This record gives sequence, C-alpha cells and structure tokens, in this order.
Amino acid sequence: MAHELYTRTNQKIFYAGLALESLRKAQEGQAMNAQALVQAEREAALFHLYGAVLGLCHEIAGYYRLPESNAPRVEQLLNKAILQAAPSPELAELVELAEQPETWLAQLLSAYAELFQPPQAAKKVKIDPRTALIEAVSLDQELPPVARETLEEWRQELSALARRFRESLSEW
Repeated sequence: MAHELYTRTNQKIFYAGLALESLRKAQEGQAMNAQALVQAEREAALFHLYGAVLGLCHEIAGYYRLPESNAPRVEQLLNKAILQAAPSPELAELVELAEQPETWLAQLLSAYAELFQPPQAAKKVKIDPRTALIEAVSLDQELPPVARETLEEWRQELSALARRFRESLSEW
C-alpha cells in the first residue's frame, strides 16, 4: 500500500497544508525573523504543491503505463507531445489547465518557476551617463508574493481534482 502512486500525491498535499498552517502562524507572529519565516513557509508550500501536481501526473502516467511515468518535472508530462502519444482525458485536462495562464494550475507552475529566478531590478532608461552603474537594490520592490489564501485555494483545487481523477481511474 505504501508504494501506491497516490500516496505521494496525498503526502505532498498534506505537507502543503502543514506549510500553510506554519505560514499563517508566521504571519501572525511577532518573531524577530517573522519575514524570513513567512517567505520560507510560502516557498515550502509552493514546493509541496508542485510535488503534489507531479505526483498526480505520476498517478495518471502510471495508470496509462506511459513511458514517461518517471519524469522528474511536471512540464515533461504536461505537454501536447505526450498527450498526442498517449491521449487520456485526465492528462488532457491537466495540459489544458497548464496552458491557460488564468487558471490555478498555470499560476501555480509559474509561481514555482519564479522561485528559481534571480532578483531583478526594475528596468529603466538611463538618462544621465554620469549616473552610477551599480545601484543598491531593495528586495521590498519585488512583485508581491502569492498570498496564503491563494496557496490554500490551489491546494483545495488540487485535492478536489485528484479525488475526481481517482474516481475515473479506478477499475471497478
């Protein structure tokens, strides 16, 4: 039972929930390192949500016995080439969700990918050639991070999707 593919998905959804609870506590807390705790828990929640999506992809790939069933990244499974080689309704739905930028899955994948991008200063036109080439950059000027409520919504969406897919994937 412990080696069933769905256990990894469930585990990652549970871990994301733990990270979100810790994130809530960090946001409410007055600790000296509260800002660092908030960022760490937000990243942990994103990490586990991404892992849960990957786990769900592994469940689908395992059920349909796809050759890519051990892919280490979601993006390797959620593409049109894989879908055309082995069509399945579950994979088609995930591919569609991943390709539409306004969906929760596309936003989750985008937020996860942003974790690996270096901080970038805002681009501006240089007017005076005597202006310093090196400027101090404040991390406070970055885009606002994904809200805890949004992460929780993604977790709920993913959990509901996994339950629905499992109903269609189970053999009666």
